[in-house]
Amino acid sequence: MTIELKFPHLDQNTVVLAIGQALFTAAISVDLTLTGLTGYQLAPNKALATLPLALIAVAGAIVTLLASYLIDRVGRRAAFIIGSAACASGGAVSVWSVLHGNFWIFCLGTAGVGVFQAFSGFYRLAAADAVREEKKAAAISFVLAGGVVAAILGPVLASWTKDILPVMFAGSYLLVCGLGVASIFLFALAFKDGRGVASTVQENDTQPRALAIVFSQPISWAALANNVIGGAVMMLLMTAAPLAAVMSGHTVDDGAGMIQWHLVGMYAPSLFAGALIKRFGLARILIAGMALTAACPIIAMSSLQVSAFYVALLCLGVGWNFMFVGGTTLLARSYLPVERAKIQGIAEMLRAGVTALTSLAAGPLLQWLGWKQLNLWSLPMLTIAAAMTLYWIRDERRVLRQRVLDVRAFSNK
Repeated sequence: MTIELKFPHLDQNTVVLAIGQALFTAAISVDLTLTGLTGYQLAPNKALATLPLALIAVAGAIVTLLASYLIDRVGRRAAFIIGSAACASGGAVSVWSVLHGNFWIFCLGTAGVGVFQAFSGFYRLAAADAVREEKKAAAISFVLAGGVVAAILGPVLASWTKDILPVMFAGSYLLVCGLGVASIFLFALAFKDGRGVASTVQENDTQPRALAIVFSQPISWAALANNVIGGAVMMLLMTAAPLAAVMSGHTVDDGAGMIQWHLVGMYAPSLFAGALIKRFGLARILIAGMALTAACPIIAMSSLQVSAFYVALLCLGVGWNFMFVGGTTLLARSYLPVERAKIQGIAEMLRAGVTALTSLAAGPLLQWLGWKQLNLWSLPMLTIAAAMTLYWIRDERRVLRQRVLDVRAFSNK
């Protein structure tokens, strides 16, 4: 049974996916806010304190490709319910482990939230596949916008619920479990499964192309540049920033506030990113995203004042959003319908894997290089992303010129 929801000018599934994104963002923001502290509280060796937090990214990276094939095999509705169940189970396991002081079971619980993260990564792609090319950016942007309020409320709710059970933080993970349960009911009752309209390239072609051909396209290069490299830079600097702030003499509360503003920067632009792409074009928004992302290390290297950390992380969040929405739009244009599961799975696995590695590496690199040098190292990564994006822009212009010449030639016949 599926509940019918009526929304003017909006596909029901797009709205459901946006609500699902909000539930996911709220759950993950609780874990991002508290898991480092909980890990420190439970770890038998304090050097392991960040392991539960890192396992969210690691589990997400490992499960991503499986999630893609599961979506193709059982449908999005069933797969998204499975992902939500992983969140509910992970939250419940985390509650038990905190109440009983078991660090290793707590790691298992946070890994469950990582599984949820893997499935939720396909929400925006599901929205893009359901609409035609001119509406893809708007659909992706709308789904990501579902995380705006959750990004703000998540840390607040984590704080409000941390003492509702006898052991500190156990109540916050009970909230994570509840959000997973709400997500299960959302997809079970309101999501309509379907294949969508998918790609705009050769839609009548039923034969999948070789992976080498798909990923040799300039559009694929640009998609990976913005999704993978953009995500790596964002995760590297976001993970290291609170630690760098404390090392610079700022408080733990300052570090938490920076992350909250960063999350706002990550999701708030989704309210208007689609409109900006329609108004100024995808290429300009991608370039703006890279420029804003580059502003983060430049600001961070210029000052260690707390205001510099806040502004740098806000720029990083907004820049990532533009790159992520734009890169996802490019990815959704790059494959045939028959190629969807494989290409989405590989692209998401690369993104999740690289961001997991950078998350794990952020702490050691900060200790080795220092905050300013770490920021300096991120600039060459962005330069590579810019070069790959400019390669696509040049190819798009070449194709457009050729189409104009073909039309002229046809008109002269």
